[in-house]
Amino acid sequence: MSDAKFFQRGKIQELRLELNSDKKDRNHTRKKATLKKIVANMTMGNDMSSLYPDVIACMAIPVLEVKKMVYLFLINYAKSKPEMALDAINTFRRDVEDPNPLIRALAIRTMGYIHVDKVTACLIQPLRHCMRDQDPYVRKTAAVCVAKLFMQDRHLVENAGFIDLLRDMLVDSNPSVVANAVAALTEISERSDHIQLKLNMSIASKLVTALNECSEWGQTYILESLMFVVPQEPGDAEMLAERIAPRLQHANSAVVLTAVKVIVYLMNYMSKDEDISNMCKKLSPPLVTLLSSGPEVQYVGLRNILLVIQKHPEILKNDIKIFFCKYNDPIYVKMAKLEIMFRLASEHNVEQVLSELKEYATEVDVDFVRKAVRSIGRLAVKIESTAQRCVEALLELIQTKVNYVVQESIVVIKDIFRKYPNQYESIIGVLCENLDNLDEPEAKAAMIWIIGQYADRIENSDELLDDFLYTFMEETVEVQLALLTATVKLFIKRPTAGQDLVPKVLKWATEEVDNPDLRDRGYIYWRLLSTDVAAAKVVVLSEKPHISTETDNMDPVLLEELLLHIASLSAIYHKAPTTFIPHCKPRFLIPSPALRRQNYGYGRGTLMHQDSFSSVHSNSNGEHTHKDDDLSNSSSTREPQHQRLSYHEQSFDQIAEASIGNQEYYDQRINTENPYRTDTTGTANSKSTAGDLMSFDL
Repeated sequence: MSDAKFFQRGKIQELRLELNSDKKDRNHTRKKATLKKIVANMTMGNDMSSLYPDVIACMAIPVLEVKKMVYLFLINYAKSKPEMALDAINTFRRDVEDPNPLIRALAIRTMGYIHVDKVTACLIQPLRHCMRDQDPYVRKTAAVCVAKLFMQDRHLVENAGFIDLLRDMLVDSNPSVVANAVAALTEISERSDHIQLKLNMSIASKLVTALNECSEWGQTYILESLMFVVPQEPGDAEMLAERIAPRLQHANSAVVLTAVKVIVYLMNYMSKDEDISNMCKKLSPPLVTLLSSGPEVQYVGLRNILLVIQKHPEILKNDIKIFFCKYNDPIYVKMAKLEIMFRLASEHNVEQVLSELKEYATEVDVDFVRKAVRSIGRLAVKIESTAQRCVEALLELIQTKVNYVVQESIVVIKDIFRKYPNQYESIIGVLCENLDNLDEPEAKAAMIWIIGQYADRIENSDELLDDFLYTFMEETVEVQLALLTATVKLFIKRPTAGQDLVPKVLKWATEEVDNPDLRDRGYIYWRLLSTDVAAAKVVVLSEKPHISTETDNMDPVLLEELLLHIASLSAIYHKAPTTFIPHCKPRFLIPSPALRRQNYGYGRGTLMHQDSFSSVHSNSNGEHTHKDDDLSNSSSTREPQHQRLSYHEQSFDQIAEASIGNQEYYDQRINTENPYRTDTTGTANSKSTAGDLMSFDL
C-alpha cells in the first residue's frame, strides 16, 4: 500500500497516544505506522518537536526501520532544540557497538549530522573505532562522516588524527571504502587552507586497480582524486592514462567526463607528441557518444568539448558532422553546437559547414538564426579561401529582407571589410539599399563605419550620414561614437561634402551629451582639425589593427585552469570557480620534471597551485634566497624578481618564471617542515609551524 495515506495533518495528542499505547504490538507495526505519520508531518512543515520525549523512547527498539525514522527526527530538530540530541547520547553510544553493522553505521552517520558540541565531543572515539570496524559498510560510512565533521570543526579533525586514518583507508581491501576515503580526503583538501592532498604513483596505481570493483560514483571519486597525482618521471603519465582509458567506455556520463578530465590533465606531463596524439584519438569516441544522450547531458558534454578542442583541436577534427544541428534539438544545444562547428571548421570541411550554416539561417528561431549568420561571417574571417563564398551567402540572406538577418549580415560584413580591404567593396551598394531596415545599435554602428570608411567611394555618403544625424541625440553611445568618427572621416576625405556636418556633430558631442567618452573624443577631433589637418588625417585614417578570429579564443591561463575543472559547473559557465564559489581553492598545474616545457610559453597557460611556486624563502638574516634548478648552473642565492603573489596578481611571465625550477625547493620544504609527510625522504628531526602546508604525499 502507498505511504500517501500518512501525509495528512495529525494531532500531536493522538500521535503521542499511539506511540505510548500499551496494546500488544507484534513486530512494532503500530509504532512504525505512527513514526511514519510523524515523519510525513515533519516533511510537510508541521512542528512535531513536542513529541521528542516519546520519539526518543522508541530508540530502544532494536529494529532498523524504527531507528531510521527516530534518527531522522533527531537530525531535523537537533539544530533548533539541541537538548533533544543530548538526551539521545547514551543511545548513540550503545548503537555504535550494536552487533548489527547497519545500526552501527546508522548511528555514526546520524551523529555526524547533528551539529551540537556535546554530541560532536562524544563522536570522536566511536568514529575512530568505526573507521577500523570489521565491516566495510561501517568503515565507508565513517569515512564520509569525517568529511562532515570537518565542515563543522576542521581543527578537531586535524588534531584528532582522522586525516591519518583516512590515509590508511586508501589501501583498504574493499573498493567502496577506498572510494569514500578518497572522496573525504578530496573534499577536505579542497576546503582546507593548509592541507593539500598529493598522491604518489604507488597509491595512484592501487586506486586505479580498485576502479573495476567500484560503483559508478565511487569511480568518479577515485578518478577525481587522480587530479592530485603529479607525475615525476617520464612515462608515469602515459602509464596512468592508459590504465584510465577503459573508463572512457563507461555508460555513466559523469565517469566518462571525469576520465576525460584526468587524461587531459596527464597530457601536460607527457613528453612525446606521439603519446599525446594517441590519447587524443582515444578521447574522440567517448565525447561523440555523449551526444547520443538526452539534451541536458548533451549540453554539458558540448560545453566541456568546447574547452577541450581549444587546447587540443586535433580531437574531433574528423567528426564535425556529429555537431550538425537536428530539427528537434533544444535551442541551447543548437547554440552550443554552432560554436563547436565554427571551432572545428577548416579548409577541408568548410563547404559542409557553410552549407549547414546557410540552412540554419532560414530557420524560425531568431537567436539561432542570428548566431548562424554571425558564424558565416566569422568563417570568412577565419578561412580566407572561403571568404568569397561566405560573402555570396550573406548577400543571398540580405536579399530575403528579413530584418534581423539583414542587420546581422551587415555587422559581420563590416568585419570582412576590415579583414580583406579593397576586395569586396562592390557590395556596398546592396548594403545601402537596406538602411531603412536598421534599428539595432550594433547594425547601425557597423553601417555607419562602412559609410565613413568608404566615404570617398560612396557618392552620397554625406547624405546618408546626414540622415543618421537627424536622430543623433536619441541614439546609443555606440552609434554616436560611430557617427562622430564617420563624419570626421568624411570631412578628411571629402572636405566640401563634410564641412557642414562636422561643426554640427562636434558641437553636439562636446556640449550637449553627457557621456565622457563621446565628449573626450569630440574634443580630440576638434583640436586636431583646428590645429593640423594633416595630423588628423594620420590619426583618423591610420591603419586598422589586424582582425582575426583568435580574439574569440579564451585566455590561455583561464583555459588551462578550466581544463582542470572539466565535468564541473566551471566548465559549463566557462568561469573559474573562484569567481562564483566563495573561498574556493584554485587548481593549477604543479611543476615537476615531467611537465612539458611548452606549458610555460604563450599559447599554453602556466598553472600551478599558488603554494607550489613559492620558492622564495627567508634566511636567518631576513634576506630572500631562491633555489635554482635548471635556470642556472650556480647554486648561489639571488634576489628574486617577485615575492609570492596571488594568482591574479601575477603576470603570465611571472608565473612561468616562478614555476620553472621550483620542484627541488618545494620538495625540500615539504620534506623538512611538514610533520604529516608520510614518505621516507623527510628529515626526522624537522620542526613544523602551525601555518605550514600539510601535503599528504601518499
